[in-house]
Amino acid sequence: MKTVLLIEDDLALRENTAELLELSNYNVITAPNGRVGIEMASQHLPDIIVCDIMMPEVDGYGVLEAVSANKRTMYIPFIFLSAKTEHKEVRKGMDLGADDYLTKPFEEDELLSAIESRLAKSVILSKTKADDSKKESDDNDGLRSLNELKNFFDDNGALLDFSKGETIYQEGGHSNNIYLILEGVVKSHKMDENGKELTTALHKADDFLGFTSFVDTVPYQESASAMEKVQLASISKQHLKEVLGKSNNVSLELLNVLTDNIAEIKEQLLQMAYSSVRKKTAQTIIQFAEILDKKPDEAIKISRYDLASVAGIATESLIRTLSGFKSDNLIEIEGRNIKILNLQGLKAIE
Repeated sequence: MKTVLLIEDDLALRENTAELLELSNYNVITAPNGRVGIEMASQHLPDIIVCDIMMPEVDGYGVLEAVSANKRTMYIPFIFLSAKTEHKEVRKGMDLGADDYLTKPFEEDELLSAIESRLAKSVILSKTKADDSKKESDDNDGLRSLNELKNFFDDNGALLDFSKGETIYQEGGHSNNIYLILEGVVKSHKMDENGKELTTALHKADDFLGFTSFVDTVPYQESASAMEKVQLASISKQHLKEVLGKSNNVSLELLNVLTDNIAEIKEQLLQMAYSSVRKKTAQTIIQFAEILDKKPDEAIKISRYDLASVAGIATESLIRTLSGFKSDNLIEIEGRNIKILNLQGLKAIE
């Protein structure tokens, strides 16, 4: 039975999460703050650590630094659990060496899946540690994780800035570069045979953008535009191929990310094809709130055209549906701003 060290200062959340993990056949030890957590990590040597960030005495960043500096605990997988969702905060935790980052509130399956995958990865890495050490000594340029690849984009990529509405690349153009979004939100879109724009995906900070094929002559299959002020880090395909050629683990992690992206796009297209207009509109509002990292009481400033494009419905139908949502007290509308008043009500729309 694997042992999980749960470090969380919120008593109710600590007890509920511990009970969930115990019911999933994990041995759980808990700590109410970072100082105690560091002591218990060294004493019990758990298989994985799940740690909150905002805590008294020693915060989560301090715990990770202490655990990473101790030879006995430095290789224990570490998952951050926090309400902090800002891009810079996520990157700070990952830069310190965290293996994953879950935001509160989280679904039970999300936590269990993260723990299972990190434990599995730990087993795989432990079996190949000797080979990996030899490869690292032979080639110091190899990257060890997807987060290091993102840092590589930050450090070596060309920084590009785009204003709201500006085109980043055009469908049919040469796909010579891959991008990492450092700031802002980007939409991918295509034109159908009737000249109507269809939004195929939304991308936020820390997402990769521009993957088509590693063959330079393959054109972009869709266009990409900035939905707000956007900054990108750009790396040429050839340079990226060389980096990934030295980093098999990173290549596999990147493949998983791209596979997940394809699954999300398929789900969105199914929604657009078969859902009712009301459900499409509700799910699109929720999707924009999540992508733009808005709390339920914060307004979403987005054009009706973009909302209709993502939902796959006519703008006139969208406007009528929004009026209905407003009458039902599901949302509040002021100009271009939309504020969610009843999140559960929107989720329940069929």
